[in-house]
Amino acid sequence: MGKTFRLLASTAAIAVLAATPALADAVKIGVLAPLTGPTASDGEEFVKGVQWAVKEANANGGVAGHTFEVVIADVKDHSAANVSSATERLLSTDGVHVILTGYASLSMFEVDLMAEANMPYLAAGPSPQFAGIVSQDPSAYDCCWSFTASFKGYETDVTPTIEALSSAGHYALKDKTVAIVSSDNPYSKTISEGMKVAFKNAGWSITMDELVPFGPVSDWRPTLAKIRENPPEVVINTDYIPANAALFMNQFRENPTNSVVFLQYAPLVPEFVKLTGEKSNGVLYNAIGATLNVPAWPRGFEVSKAYEAEYGVQSGPYGTGLYEMTNIYFDALKQVGDPTDHDAIGKAIGKTKRPVVSGNLEFDPKTHVALQSNDHVPVTFFQLQDGMPAMIAPEKYKSGSFKRPVWMTE
Repeated sequence: MGKTFRLLASTAAIAVLAATPALADAVKIGVLAPLTGPTASDGEEFVKGVQWAVKEANANGGVAGHTFEVVIADVKDHSAANVSSATERLLSTDGVHVILTGYASLSMFEVDLMAEANMPYLAAGPSPQFAGIVSQDPSAYDCCWSFTASFKGYETDVTPTIEALSSAGHYALKDKTVAIVSSDNPYSKTISEGMKVAFKNAGWSITMDELVPFGPVSDWRPTLAKIRENPPEVVINTDYIPANAALFMNQFRENPTNSVVFLQYAPLVPEFVKLTGEKSNGVLYNAIGATLNVPAWPRGFEVSKAYEAEYGVQSGPYGTGLYEMTNIYFDALKQVGDPTDHDAIGKAIGKTKRPVVSGNLEFDPKTHVALQSNDHVPVTFFQLQDGMPAMIAPEKYKSGSFKRPVWMTE
């Protein structure tokens, strides 16, 4: 965590940051972000993405005659109490006319708070929970839209991808056995439950199914000992916290089984690679909404390079993502003109159809969730190789090919 974020966390739960000098009546863009806690590295990216977009807009004279400031509220550990408190602070701050986040709560309950306040809200949190709320009455949630696409691919696509890699000769699948570990939170648990169904439907046997309490994990060795009692061909852990996933990988490598290792989300975060070093080379993971940082997708490739030039580091999924979300708001404001017309702003956001870093963005009118497909936002699969992500699927975006991990003997 950088000096700026330590200062924010220690002095206040909410802060106003002007990326460039702005007018006294500047439109305030609210950001819900974990500035402290186990996902603070993600929160830092949320803020950087928004600040970068605001800096560009203000430098170009603003949008529709308005300049902008960034207002940040700390959701800390994503608990209901902390998310509620941070949300209410932003909603009660004069001049806030849109709120953005990578993820605030994992249940997305704050969507109802935004609807009650008629506050335009763009989030990139768990889309199943978002869709579950909005689909009950979509017209009541014209304020709120999910930049993250449907998670169904997280549940269904791992099984055929692992089988396809075996069919291509990268490793043998003799028994079709898998051990699945999950964290007890809506994101991780929803995905792991869907994976279990997909594996069972494909004729796999689940050798171990373990749910661990949500929060920091200090030792995975007892869990790994259970896995080793009946070594599976595939090991999956859907705990998304980078420090937890990194510890799992480091301790797995102490006495590895001859297994493909798949981790959910965490390897996307630069912190994970810093914590694991070469021990994570070979791990598989996927993403719905990852930046397509490949020449085959110019928008993702160009924004990624620009982010690195701006901050001197590569972006994870949220730096470039929040940059795009801020610009989606700017596009809506250009159409509407008046930032206080929240009804019109929300509806304009919902009509978005354009390339973004993660694919072609278009929202499902029934759920307000971004559409997921190879022609919209694809499910992308990666393998860490020499500390860097190689996108190995889908074919149209791949930047590398699978390499057998050093711990696998056949």
